[in-house]
This record gives sequence, structure tokens and C-alpha cells, in this order.
Amino acid sequence: MINLLFKSDLRTFKMGGLHVPDNKLSDKEAIKYIPLPKEVHVPFAQHIGSPSEPVVKKGDKVRTGQLIAKSTGPVSANIHSPVTGMVLKLDKFLDTSGYKKPSIVIKTEQDNWIETANLDESLDTDIKLEREEILERIKEYGIVGLGGATFPAHAKLGAKNDSRKPELLLINGVECEPYLTADHRLMLEKSDQIIVGINILQKALGIKKAYIGIENNKRDAIEIMRKAAKPYSYIEVIALQVKYPQGGEKQLIKAATGREVPSGKFPLDIGDIVYNVGTVYAIYEAVQKNKPLIQRVVTVTGKSLERPSNFWVRIGTPIQHLLDQVGGIPDDTGKIINGGPMMGKAVKDFTVPVTKGTSGILILQHDCSYKKESKPCIRCSKCIDVCPMGLEPFLLMNLTEKLFFERLEHEAVNDCIECGSCSYICPSGRPLLDYIRWGKTAVRKMKTKQN
Repeated sequence: MINLLFKSDLRTFKMGGLHVPDNKLSDKEAIKYIPLPKEVHVPFAQHIGSPSEPVVKKGDKVRTGQLIAKSTGPVSANIHSPVTGMVLKLDKFLDTSGYKKPSIVIKTEQDNWIETANLDESLDTDIKLEREEILERIKEYGIVGLGGATFPAHAKLGAKNDSRKPELLLINGVECEPYLTADHRLMLEKSDQIIVGINILQKALGIKKAYIGIENNKRDAIEIMRKAAKPYSYIEVIALQVKYPQGGEKQLIKAATGREVPSGKFPLDIGDIVYNVGTVYAIYEAVQKNKPLIQRVVTVTGKSLERPSNFWVRIGTPIQHLLDQVGGIPDDTGKIINGGPMMGKAVKDFTVPVTKGTSGILILQHDCSYKKESKPCIRCSKCIDVCPMGLEPFLLMNLTEKLFFERLEHEAVNDCIECGSCSYICPSGRPLLDYIRWGKTAVRKMKTKQN
């Protein structure tokens, strides 16, 4: 463990990045189960790509783990019932985006899983399925990236006729977003299952090497994952410097391997494939235990909470139900965020549900949540210095303001990973990321019209 203390021994990415206060208030809190809510709201769109289509109707009885919405294309994901109960309605309800989206509302009854699910929590290391069966199980059980992007896990593997073949599997245990500890606790409590999940992917993909990247502020996780991985010579746990946003795919690849993913390309284009530790655990549950993705670990945290916590939460659970588990909303609350403080989004309606992409609920105090007054740019170049993609955020904001969308595309606005480093560091309080997000959306619409 001593070698982990020296910064010079640790890898990291070089371009941009910054150090923000960790505030990992819940890293010592074991993951707890909570009572099921009275009803769940399950959105059809919980993933990047086309929304799923419902296969149930009002009045239907459903069981925990039952398919309730089917994927509609190559980039889409199945959705399963997170509870046992009756379908009350299919309608549009608010989700964490702030817009009303098609959802299924289910009234919760006593939990009754589908018969195929194995509820035995003992470790199962015997991988019986073959390659194509593994890939089909991942698709069938609705596994998506749980690091926040929610890209369907089967789609990331590439199409059957795709000439790109992964050579390196990179497991993302970085969790660089301040406050969040869901991945940290999962590595501590489910390390053996995660290793089996890596072995499942190794069998399915035929990769020869796997890295597990973990930042050095999680030394207990580094130690326990190294112990779990010791019997497998092809798996290596890499200790990384603490640096935001090292959890980004391209930044993690650069830190772990020294290779770069070219602009406009994907990790698979250079032979790499990246999965979050939560996704790998979900793959273990799907392949070894026949469990669809219906729950995930969510951190509920904030400086005013008596006990910031990590919970196993069923998809569709209202955020208010989680707030109730930590004693309600503190009096000094200024903002409640779905996600972390850097990339998360504020929510006003606490009936919105937890989805597959919800990693945390952050309760910020008043003095931490106010927005600075936006002042003119002073040309300090700090936003350029911290951009991990080598972009010029001040320029991208100016081009968006002036509606110069063709120039914006030329300046590689779509390379922005929306990490928020530019807005965080700006001494003038300029809403750089807000404008860049708007600009990215405008460029996508422009390209759609051109095509």
C-alpha cells in the first residue's frame, strides 16, 4: 500500500483536468436496502438511443423482472418491471430532464420475482453460457452503462459485421465526480462478483488484457480489487492520480494506456472497450443469476445530512422516497441535484424517478448552490487550460451566442464531454457549459436537416 502514496508512481491523463474537493461523505457507509415505494414511474427512455415500446397495458399484473418495454432498434434497451404489482397507467410524466416523457406507472405489491431469476446471493464463478449466449443475455436483460452515459451495453460491443475487434477491456472504477460513492462501495462489497463479470466479458469478447482503473482516494478499493483479481494474470488494477474528469472514457484510456482516441472516434476504433464497474456487476447478475437490470446503487448525500448513505434502489423509485430515507430535506437546502455537482442537473419536482443512469442524489446547501453573476470574459484562458479535450470553451460559447453553428461544428464542439470543468474554473462566472450544450444540440439538428 505504501507505493500508492506517491503521486509520481500514479498514472493520469495529461491534457487539462483539475482538482476539486472530494467530499466523499458516504464512502464508509455500506450499501443498504430500503423499503419499496408505494408506486414506481418507469420511463420508456432510460438509455441513449430510441425509447422502448411498452408490451403491457393498463390493468395488467406484472412480476419483478418481467419485460414491460421492448427495445426498438440496435441502439435501444429492454426495460423490466422493478416491482410486482398492477399497471395503473401509461402516460407522460416528468423525468429528471424536467420534461414529461412516456412512462409506465405500477402500484407496488408484495415482491414476487420472475421464476427464472436466481435470488441466491452466493458467488457463482461457473460461466456456463457461450459467447453468443452471453451477448444475447446482456441485450435481453436491458443492461446499459451505469456510469451515467447509459449507452446500451450490447450496442457498445459492436455489430456482428463490425470489423473493429476489442483487444483491451478497461473497467472504470474512477468515480471522479465529487460526493458520489456508489461505485466505491460496490467495489468494496461486490469485488468478487465484479471479477466474475470481467471474466464473462473476457469470454464473450476474447480480449487478452483487462485493466481496472481506480483513483488513489479509494485505496481500500484498490487493495480489495487487487486481492480479488490476483488469480487472473490478465487482469491488472491500476492506481490513478486523483484528477477530474478522469472517469471520462477518453481520459481513462489515456491515463491507463497512454493511447489517445482520435476526435470523432470511439474507444473501439483503437481496440479498447470501457465499462463502468456497476455495469460489470449488472452483467454478472444477468449472466450468472438471470436478473434483469431493475435496481442500482444510488448515493444520497450532502453536508447537512446526518448520515449520507448508499442504497440499493429499484428503478422508478421517486426521488422523494430516497429523501425520506435520510430524514427529509434539510432546512438549509438550496438545490437538489440528480447526479454529482459537476455534471448533474438540478431537480425541482421530487416525484421524478430514479432511472438506470441515476448514480446519486445530492442535497446542496444554500451557500454552495447559488449561481455567480455572469461577467465579461477577461481572456484569462483558464477554461482552455482545464479542458480535457483540448477545446476552447470561451470560443464555443461565443459562437453559440452568435448562432455560428457551422463554425461551431468545425471547432469540434461535439468532442465536448460536458464535464463542467470550464464553468467551474471561470473567474467571471460565465455559463460556458450551458451554452456549449445548447450549441451541441443545435449542431446535431443542423446535421439532421442536412442529411
